[in-house]
Amino acid sequence: MSRDTPLYGAIEAGGTKFVCALGKADGSLIAESRLPTADPASTLAAMVNFLKESSDRHGPLSGIGLASFGPLVLDRRSPQYGFLGKTPKAGWSHADIVGAVRSAFSCPVGFDTDVNGAALAEHRWGAGREVDDLVYVTVGTGIGAGVLVNGAPLHGLVHPEIGHLFLRRHALDAEFAGVCPFHGDCLEGLASGPAIMKRSGGELSSLNADHPQWTLQADYLAQLCATLVLTVSPRRIIMGGGVMSCLALFPLIHQRMLHWLAGYVDHTELLQHADRYVVPPGLGQRAGVLGALSLAVSASAASS
Repeated sequence: MSRDTPLYGAIEAGGTKFVCALGKADGSLIAESRLPTADPASTLAAMVNFLKESSDRHGPLSGIGLASFGPLVLDRRSPQYGFLGKTPKAGWSHADIVGAVRSAFSCPVGFDTDVNGAALAEHRWGAGREVDDLVYVTVGTGIGAGVLVNGAPLHGLVHPEIGHLFLRRHALDAEFAGVCPFHGDCLEGLASGPAIMKRSGGELSSLNADHPQWTLQADYLAQLCATLVLTVSPRRIIMGGGVMSCLALFPLIHQRMLHWLAGYVDHTELLQHADRYVVPPGLGQRAGVLGALSLAVSASAASS
């Protein structure tokens, strides 16, 4: 590989692990390492060390992308820009992620939520390449979503916290309190991986197809999809994360989404092609780290 080829650092910062990679603008990765998420000081030092060693071995970095768990401070006018907010991840509240990188490198740095990063990656290389308005939802340990409008992540007062919407409780689920430490029975409290485990005693993939959990899961996620249609009106909803690896969920979600919309949105894309409207990620489990790579590429392009 020529040293003239632009190289980018990519960091997918997760609550259990950091995925660190070196890649190119076409989405290919040259080097990759996984680090356990320990305390901020040691984890961020190991992250920077990976980037330095990769740069020394392969060439200088044209940009670095950080796609992180949150909540994050994304307002560039804030003195806390680049920091985590008040997160349930012990010890990580107010950690300065961007500062750790900027103190070691002079190249442009892109910073956003992990789900916004994944949405950007799916838009650039994956299941959202032909649409500019999309939502990427991840359903796993938590539930989050990144919203792209005209190809750019939606930011406002804070970044969207779609995982904490409130839903109508299913009749089969009247007694379950939910697992969200803030809201109890919000979407994340009812339909995240830990909620499934606490309610049913196992992961969704281990449960028989006639287990009530499948009905609950499909209904709650379909309510989310219907809400997204009625609010941000995306041209595609991409659903990833560990729980969504159960592909049998998708046709159930399609059916229940149309139930909740009740014919109000009279659009062929929904009524006849729901299976092309709510889809699995084209990048699979790589959407996160490729999201960080996409942030790096965009930051470099913006600076030039």
